Amino acid sequence: MATDLAGLPTVISRYLAAHTARDATAALATLAADAAVTDEGRTHRGHAEIEQWLTGAASEYTYTTELLGAQRTDADHWTVTQRLEGDFPGGVVDLRFQFSLGDNGLVGQLIIEV
Repeated sequence: MATDLAGLPTVISRYLAAHTARDATAALATLAADAAVTDEGRTHRGHAEIEQWLTGAASEYTYTTELLGAQRTDADHWTVTQRLEGDFPGGVVDLRFQFSLGDNGLVGQLIIEV
């Protein structure tokens, strides 16, 4: 698995940077209006629900991220693996961010899982 973000679509790189910076406005700008984000088994649909997730549960803990790898499945699907270390239960976790891009060039679906 490659670890260079240079090959990622710009919209994914922008999302990852915004998510790491906890910038909900910038993260939402990378998502389609009808996007769906699944995290911890719960799906958040549309900008209003996703913004609540970004400013609530997704920002509950402090952590650092380390890019472990990025892989292109096909033209519209990418998986980015990041290691998070922080003050959440367990302290360290490797998460897979599975991105599906829509026809509009924005992220249409994001699944975050271990």
